[in-house]
Amino acid sequence: MPTSTATIGPARIAAWLARGARDLRRAPLASLAHGVVFAIVALAILAIGWGRGWLLAGAFTGFVLPAPALATGLYELSRRLERGQSATLSDAVSAWRAASPALLRFGALLAAIGTAWVGFCWLVVRASIGTGGDVAGVPAGGAAELLRLFADERGSALFVAWMVAGGLVAAIVFAIGVVSVPMLLERRVTLRDAVLASVRTVGEHPFTMALWAAAIMLATLVAAATVVGWVLVVPLLGHASWHAYRDLVGEDALPAGAAASAR
Repeated sequence: MPTSTATIGPARIAAWLARGARDLRRAPLASLAHGVVFAIVALAILAIGWGRGWLLAGAFTGFVLPAPALATGLYELSRRLERGQSATLSDAVSAWRAASPALLRFGALLAAIGTAWVGFCWLVVRASIGTGGDVAGVPAGGAAELLRLFADERGSALFVAWMVAGGLVAAIVFAIGVVSVPMLLERRVTLRDAVLASVRTVGEHPFTMALWAAAIMLATLVAAATVVGWVLVVPLLGHASWHAYRDLVGEDALPAGAAASAR
């Protein structure tokens, strides 16, 4: 049962993480498999983008934007565990097979946002090098060249703009996805109703949600810096996010007129 809104303060974040760790221990193979996939994708991006700084800047930061939807399998594992049901990798895959059209559309939306972010990063790097780059108009150089471009005064200003833009995009994705994805998994609601419920929940608990977003960002940075950290960070945050949803959202959190029924 959802916790009363009066009790959902910052201290609940520790409880969400503790419950997430518990679910990880109860379904280790299925949970860690999600993290392994993320780590493999991160390594592939590093391998492909190391010699292409513009691609590395966008893809390595943008591939986490669809994460709320990609964590659907982890939400399903936590949902089944709290019901005393089996929680295997097959169960997680089945959640995708049975996904509602609204959930699939939301996943496509997040993928489109991630793709747009890669394009934005390309523009930032192009602005940093001016008329430089190869004859095809693609910025030349790898990761070392990218760092050099951001080192001078002009590049530093663009780097700040890039960081601000990234923060805004991440905040938007967090606001529309923190509740909507688990809700679309559990209940038969429209995509619009789920997104509105998510945004409203963030608005009702701004301080707690800001700290939760900061915790997610910090864990993501650690995982990105170590790469292999994705193996543990992804399942932990995925399971914890399900318990955050459980605490934050009750039946009354749905917009008026929304038709919701347990899956």
